[in-house]
Amino acid sequence: MGTDTIKIVKITREPVELYKVLKFENLAGSGGEAKHFVADGLVTVNGRVETRKRNKIYSGDVIGFNGNLLQIESE
Repeated sequence: MGTDTIKIVKITREPVELYKVLKFENLAGSGGEAKHFVADGLVTVNGRVETRKRNKIYSGDVIGFNGNLLQIESE
């Protein structure tokens, strides 16, 4: 998936922690790996670098990582 494509990610409850989205969308092999990606400044939320691995994600947020864009929506 390139940066010109946004994947819609449905969440069943809000908020959800940032690292969990990366883990559940298989962008990281584990929760620990996802936390490292965030802590290393490799993830953006709404266009800004986010280093708080437990940052709360809500419907409407857009997460960017490794050429992927994820649009968060509630079910």
